[in-house]
Amino acid sequence: MEDLDKNIELKINQISQKLKEIRLSKGYTSYETFAYENELNRVQYWRIESGRNITLKTLIKILEIHKISLKDFFNDL
Repeated sequence: MEDLDKNIELKINQISQKLKEIRLSKGYTSYETFAYENELNRVQYWRIESGRNITLKTLIKILEIHKISLKDFFNDL
């Protein structure tokens, strides 16, 4: 079970890193600016990019802001 938990944490970190990379590629150098301009809670968004757990609802909302489908997002993860 411990290996499964480590694998889950690794995947959560990969998702968080990819969201950060997307934000940066869109020209948002600050997570705070991105969160504010897209009506997201700044602290919650910081936690997401820091590798905390994320709900599917929040992930879908962020991907819709970036105009990225779930399929495209998970394609190379």
